[in-house]
Amino acid sequence: MSYNILIVDDSATMRTVIKRTVNMSELPIGEYFEAGNGKEALEVMRQNWIDLVLADINMPEMNGIEMTEQMQNDEELRNIPVVVVSTEASTTRIEQLKDKGVRGYIHKPFTPEKIRDLVHEILMPCK
Repeated sequence: MSYNILIVDDSATMRTVIKRTVNMSELPIGEYFEAGNGKEALEVMRQNWIDLVLADINMPEMNGIEMTEQMQNDEELRNIPVVVVSTEASTTRIEQLKDKGVRGYIHKPFTPEKIRDLVHEILMPCK
């Protein structure tokens, strides 16, 4: 089984770094999709099969928190797991994100192993 991953970050460079890191993690990837903010991400999710969203918090137009809130209010999107990839280090903020439906958190900088382990935990909990 391969996974379709949506990478949401306002920095094209960071999206590339995340994609390369995921590739290094040896996860079975079907397709990558990209969005520069939460609003674009919601459109991508409505038009494509997405297994996992890797999203930054701080983005223009619609940030990662607003995107997650919108997903929770959408019958078709609420079950897509979201993992925040951010420099945010506040444990309070991370707990708030989890309360809003975020399934995981990866602190920048990150390693391929960290991404692989978290994705396995979220998408394959029985293995």
